[in-house]
Amino acid sequence: MLVLTRKTDEEIIINGNIRVKIVAVSEGKVKIGISAPSSVEILRGEIYETVKNSALEASQQSTQTVKDISKLKIHKLEK
Repeated sequence: MLVLTRKTDEEIIINGNIRVKIVAVSEGKVKIGISAPSSVEILRGEIYETVKNSALEASQQSTQTVKDISKLKIHKLEK
């Protein structure tokens, strides 16, 4: 794991097309902004784990198997 120190308004670039910017730091929380192509799925860790566990559960009840969770389509919910 790469660990970096960044200040507010500084950013890192991943793979030339994903920007992660530190928007604010306060009360032990870091607010980040992520700019990425629409083809890149971005999920919070806890959401990813929930989706992964649900997919694995469903695959155990199905005759199909889940070989690669990253290939599953995840639809964004509208607010």
